[in-house]
Amino acid sequence: MESSRLIQTTHLVFLLLALSVSYVHCQATRVGFYSKTCPRAESIVRSTVQTHFRSNPTVAPGLLRMHFHDCFVQGCDASVLINGPNTEKTAGPNLGLRGFEVIDDAKAKLEAACPGVVSCADILALAARDAVTNGPNWKVPTGRKDGRVSLASDTSNLPGFTDSIDVQKQKFSAKGLNAQDLVTLVGGHTIGTSACQFFRYRLYNFTTTGNGADPTINPSFLPQLRALCPENGDATRRVGLDTGSQNRFDSSFLSNLRNGRGVLESDQKLWTDASTRSFVNPLLGSDAFNVQFGRSMVKMSNIGIKSGTQGEIRKVCSKIN
Repeated sequence: MESSRLIQTTHLVFLLLALSVSYVHCQATRVGFYSKTCPRAESIVRSTVQTHFRSNPTVAPGLLRMHFHDCFVQGCDASVLINGPNTEKTAGPNLGLRGFEVIDDAKAKLEAACPGVVSCADILALAARDAVTNGPNWKVPTGRKDGRVSLASDTSNLPGFTDSIDVQKQKFSAKGLNAQDLVTLVGGHTIGTSACQFFRYRLYNFTTTGNGADPTINPSFLPQLRALCPENGDATRRVGLDTGSQNRFDSSFLSNLRNGRGVLESDQKLWTDASTRSFVNPLLGSDAFNVQFGRSMVKMSNIGIKSGTQGEIRKVCSKIN
């Protein structure tokens, strides 16, 4: 009797382990996921991104930011692409997202070539990589499914431009990302821009003493920022986050932080806070930054992967099936 129970228990343990391994396996993405089902998937996305980039280079930082904002809410499941009255698209942090037309174009071409095969989540992950036209290249694991939930109320955990380093690290840690990933991924601002409304307060009314500016801004940089963003000027005017190199993907953004030339308050804090400054220094060479950026992007792109019945392959990226 005892031996029979032992055998049954052993079989149950092995069954549970097998199911667990199977679940983990189905959750994983892998490079070349579409090699048999849609061999041209990656080349179609790449050529689409390149076409749009040639006519509008701002789609590059737009696609990077969109992928980032997607992964931080509901995981990397293309929930940020869904239209609707209260979807993620409508939330304040996402109102400035750009590049939706690139994803829609790539999806239409993929549906013509391989109907119902390539997810919008994978298109977004691939497009973010392909948007970095003059920087690092990395292999993108694919096999994500698209989510069915998109709520504006879920965007509160997106990093903000006034967040302290502790808050930034907490938000990244909640997604399985460490301080190294935080510094590296924010380094993607090397090709980004920001509207004056998100940093002008640092230039005029940050303090009640001295010149009223944030003291962490390099005094020689302050007149340049004030000329770009007058106190009562156009709040929507966009300014490069990597002064002097905003069209090149390189580590000069981090060098600018070291020199007190960060535009956003949250960015500059990466240097003024000792806990993150130690991660900035090793990335100041472009080669080191490029390698780490690819690693952190792959890590981020695997947040909250949907698979099996958790998700679907949308026919149109802006709406669930």
